Amino acid sequence: MTPLRRREFLRQAGLSAAVLPFIVGLPSLALAAPARPRQRLVVVFSPNGTIPTAFWPDAAGRDFALKEILAPLAPFKDRMLTLQGVSNKVRGDGDGHMRGMSCLLTGIELLPGNIQGGGKSIPAGWASGISIDQEIKNFFQSRPETRTRFGSLEFGVGVQDRADPWTRMSYAGSGQPVAPISDPYQMHGKLYGQLRDRESLRSVLDPLKTELAKVRTIIGSEDRRMLEAHETLVRQLEREIAENESALRARPPELEPGVADQNDNVPRLSRMQIDLLVNSFVNDMARVATLQYTKSVGGARMNWLDITDGHHGLSHEPDTDESAQSKLIKINTWFAGEVRYLAERLAATPEPGATGSMLDHTMIVWTNELGKGNSHTLDNIPFVLIGGGMGFDMGRALKFDKVAHNRLHLALAHGVGHRLPTFGKPSLCDGGPLALG
Repeated sequence: MTPLRRREFLRQAGLSAAVLPFIVGLPSLALAAPARPRQRLVVVFSPNGTIPTAFWPDAAGRDFALKEILAPLAPFKDRMLTLQGVSNKVRGDGDGHMRGMSCLLTGIELLPGNIQGGGKSIPAGWASGISIDQEIKNFFQSRPETRTRFGSLEFGVGVQDRADPWTRMSYAGSGQPVAPISDPYQMHGKLYGQLRDRESLRSVLDPLKTELAKVRTIIGSEDRRMLEAHETLVRQLEREIAENESALRARPPELEPGVADQNDNVPRLSRMQIDLLVNSFVNDMARVATLQYTKSVGGARMNWLDITDGHHGLSHEPDTDESAQSKLIKINTWFAGEVRYLAERLAATPEPGATGSMLDHTMIVWTNELGKGNSHTLDNIPFVLIGGGMGFDMGRALKFDKVAHNRLHLALAHGVGHRLPTFGKPSLCDGGPLALG
């Protein structure tokens, strides 16, 4: 309720302002703040920087044209924000890739450590603070109306098993990296393993009922009462199974069998993970997710694009290498197509229990650890937002003057009602949340 409406209510009721704290939460007076609609956040990561001339729109404002890399996202232009001029200003130990990755969502320095980066960088360790996805997850989990089974889910595509500051962007706290799950079958088991267990239990109970019925015809009354008690237990278990299954709004997706977690399967693994992510949102298992493609310094070979060079190696080639530039544009355009698929899936799914689509209630943030691969710059980090639900004024290309990315994280937190004064390194929060409304 706005201050003006509150004052009007007090005046009409003949009450003093001193009584307001005692009555503002009473439902019958409707003075409490209205309930927020369901909100979700998805952070999508792709590595090794972008090609700025093929990425950023030339014009700012609403009348902007999408360059080649962002062209696959054209159907969502009116629900998009491009944020040019947002910089990772975190300094300290570690090389650019390490700070680019592990400071991307944390906005704070790396801890001292023994992991040696490139060049003459000082060895470093994990990030020294929580990441914004986990901060928002904790905020949602602290409130009964937004609490979910998992809180957040961390999906990977081609991340594999290496664990170091180049491979982790989500942190539960200082020195607490959160590993993405890169195997969709493992993620499926995490989400729906209990459902499979219940189906196994039911396959035992069904024939058991038949056998019990046969036994009842050949035993005495006392034994029959004991069996009836067992049958009652069976029926109770069946009811519990049915109730648990009906709690799912959508059945789990059927995954293509036998897709190994290997380089050439990345396109198939990507779609499997996205389908699982959307399904988990439909079933309200989490309201925060990350989707991490490979890793910083990721050397994936995009053979499905007829590119046999490693991605990281290509990103180091000079701007004058037209062949490398063309391949990098093709690679980043492919990543944009996967973001589009995620947005399409969310846009095609009605919001459960509300109006509009799931995309109307979900903000996708697509980002990278570097602004440009061959310079290792942490300025002008690619940030593209797609969706709704946070009150941002979408459908614009925005240009800033090297603002700290901590201010974007503050805007995301405030967008879900989490009014943090600072996030990450406090001195990088001057100016408050980035103005996106």
